[in-house]
Amino acid sequence: MTEPIHVIGAGLAGSEAAWQAANAGLPVVLHEMRPHRMTEAHRTDGLAELVCSNSFRSDDAANNAVGLLHAEMRRLGSLIMRAADCNQVPAGGALAVDRDGFSAAVTTALHDHPGIEIRRAEIDGLPPADWGNVIIATGPLTSAPLADAIRDLSGENALAFFDAIAPIVHKDSIDMSVAWFQSRYDKIGPGGTGADYINCPMTRQQYDGFVDALVAGEKTDFKDWETGTPYFDGCLPIEVMAERGRETLRHGPMKPVGLTNPRDPAVKPYAIVQLRQDNKLGTLYNMVGFQTKLKYGPQQQIFRTIPGLENAEFARLGGLHRNTFLNSPKLLDRQLRLRAQPRLRFAGQMTGCEGYVESAGIGLIAGLYAAADCRSQSLRSPPPTTALGALLGHITGGHIETIDAGPRSFQPMNVNFGLFPPLTSAPARKPDGTRLRGNEKTVAKKQALSARALADLDRWIAENVRVPAAA
Repeated sequence: MTEPIHVIGAGLAGSEAAWQAANAGLPVVLHEMRPHRMTEAHRTDGLAELVCSNSFRSDDAANNAVGLLHAEMRRLGSLIMRAADCNQVPAGGALAVDRDGFSAAVTTALHDHPGIEIRRAEIDGLPPADWGNVIIATGPLTSAPLADAIRDLSGENALAFFDAIAPIVHKDSIDMSVAWFQSRYDKIGPGGTGADYINCPMTRQQYDGFVDALVAGEKTDFKDWETGTPYFDGCLPIEVMAERGRETLRHGPMKPVGLTNPRDPAVKPYAIVQLRQDNKLGTLYNMVGFQTKLKYGPQQQIFRTIPGLENAEFARLGGLHRNTFLNSPKLLDRQLRLRAQPRLRFAGQMTGCEGYVESAGIGLIAGLYAAADCRSQSLRSPPPTTALGALLGHITGGHIETIDAGPRSFQPMNVNFGLFPPLTSAPARKPDGTRLRGNEKTVAKKQALSARALADLDRWIAENVRVPAAA
């Protein structure tokens, strides 16, 4: 009888890993400690619960690296992408989901899979020695006993930073006589109309007062052990961005470009706050880029100074939690196995990837690796020219080396075209033969990188992977 693959943690990475391994014909035991032991960020016992944004970011596979990752995962039968596609809500050029429907879809699929057993209990230390094939995908909120055991085994301090959660507002409490619907540059995305965001305009005076209030607002206190923990630049609390310079927010989440107030088209707002639909019913809207560590009282007071949100009712206020990551290039091999104990494989945010889709993508690859190990087979890594291969390369070795200490300055990373090997020959001309100029060259380069990636992935799948038929 084949010994099962044990997957610890049923977030996005663990759920995807379990799905891939089970669809490869291997028995899987999926361990999830909730609801017996909750975390500071989770609210439910659902598998693959989204605790931060409801956005999977751009779905443009031709021009955006994360959209390309979406496409690659779909070609590999990803459960996470299937559930996202079935539960999408309008979000301009992005793929955003109804968070409850998404989690329910993943939970049901895993529960109903004949090859998967779900066990609701905490693994409060290293997995038992007789578990020969283990994927640890417990994420940034790994329980302390397991995290301590991993740290003791690896002999390496983990890399940690803070990740903040944005508030969610009841749509019917937004003053639509002030705010308006529009996507930036009227862009139409999956399930969208080109008018998918609620926009709240600010004058310069309002913006300056808002920035002052953010900087002065009372923040969550750090515990002694949290002092000095850095933030990830891709998910900075809004008040931290404000502290970095008065104009920082206007060049970040509050940039006023690509938007026109229909009530006064001739007057350009100095800054704009955007809210994105957060559930399928369209009753909840997420404040885009407004992750925060402000205390609850100051949050309500300050955010209600935003025009259109004076009477805002919050379904959820922002919060803060600590994320912990391994120094993966030093601790893990190319197949995500812990060098100190190869029966343990890691996936998801623990490995130093950042973002829902990136975490699930690494879970997908970990599941395929574990299944191959179970069959005593070797699985060639996805080509580095693909989004999956580029992300895997970042985690397991795409870093500057120092002479004595190994990988230097390892940081969590979203997938981006900067992780891909350069093209042999960059596009220089349009299909009609005329020369590419300015931004046209950048667009053509991204499209060429994406086309190369999908072609290389198709060849890799044909040679290495049996993709299950869609359920």
